[in-house]
Amino acid sequence: MTDDPRSMRDRMLAGDLYIADDPQLAADSTRAQSLTHRYNTMDPTDGAARRAVLEELLGAFGPGSEIRAPFHCDYGHQTTVGSRTFANFGLVCLDVARITIGDDVQMGPNVQLLTATHPLEPGPRRDKWESAEPIVIGDNVWLGGGVIVCPGVTIGANTVVGAGSVVIRDLPADVVAVGSPARVVRPLP
Repeated sequence: MTDDPRSMRDRMLAGDLYIADDPQLAADSTRAQSLTHRYNTMDPTDGAARRAVLEELLGAFGPGSEIRAPFHCDYGHQTTVGSRTFANFGLVCLDVARITIGDDVQMGPNVQLLTATHPLEPGPRRDKWESAEPIVIGDNVWLGGGVIVCPGVTIGANTVVGAGSVVIRDLPADVVAVGSPARVVRPLP
């Protein structure tokens, strides 16, 4: 693992194993923590200033979208949010890999989008190696309160995921899914 000449940041962005306490990654994370702290402590009535912070922090933040504070992320630049998307209080984006959130998405409070993963083998895990897999949330998806989306998951357009569900594998478009692990319970009309 240590023979790879690429920087830890390049390895992380490529989805390969990396060590998170690398100085460049730490600087990127500190930047994100500073911006999210600023965002989370701003006057909620100052929409233009709040939007400017999210536009600086995130890879993209579509028109008409809103994320209610508190909001937390690892890096920010790895997360893109489409147009007219709403995230209620407590969104967590562990955006070690890309998180793509489509247009018109609705997220209840305390949703977690978790791209980070760790080796199962104890040695590499003890040595602090980790990796990540991207998450894609399609257009017009509704994630109920407390939904957890795990690494590598894609949720298809128009799908509804019930509150408290844990999504560990891809969900198709136009379905309702619930449970832990989330399972499709019916198609949408």
